[in-house]
Amino acid sequence: DVPSSTRGAPRAASAWPSEDLPSRLPIAPVLGRIVRSEDFERLMAQPAHARSTHFTVHFAGGTPSRAMGRKGPPRRPSNAQRDKLSTISEPTCQQPVDEMVALDQAQRSQARVWLGTVVPKRHARRAVTRNLIKRQIRGAAQRLEARMQPLAPGLWLVRLRAPFDRAAFASAASAALMHEARRELDALLLQCRNRHPVAGASAPR
Repeated sequence: DVPSSTRGAPRAASAWPSEDLPSRLPIAPVLGRIVRSEDFERLMAQPAHARSTHFTVHFAGGTPSRAMGRKGPPRRPSNAQRDKLSTISEPTCQQPVDEMVALDQAQRSQARVWLGTVVPKRHARRAVTRNLIKRQIRGAAQRLEARMQPLAPGLWLVRLRAPFDRAAFASAASAALMHEARRELDALLLQCRNRHPVAGASAPR
């Protein structure tokens, strides 16, 4: 039997780190997310970097503008800016300001590529369609990273510039629409990646 005096004794600290410690730590995504209207406006002002049948890609070097804490003065967009951003599907984050600042700092510590999506309602009227397209845009960039063929460092914006044919894709979120968007986006982002290959990345297969 174990002596009662040792049952309540504290366990000695292990010299080895706990195996479950990393799961409790916040991990910044390698592929950052563009959330601020200033960055969307900056990218929309850039000429088209690449085009496909339904999408346009814009690119700018550098990093996103910094999120401001509660002490920062709020910036109210002008009427022209509000009209321009009215076609963007939720470009800003709905998180509390303090959480946005923390996420901004975490992403800056690791992310080198930031991605934004613009899916105008005039090209995709149903919310389920807009969400499907945004997921496919981000998925295409993530698949490049998984193959060790990431986009060049900087800010990337993928914009839906033309609607998918409703006669060919009657359902708002059909498997056929998902596969067609995925095929087109994979080819488009691979084209962008090949125009600006990243040193040390794997060669396209």
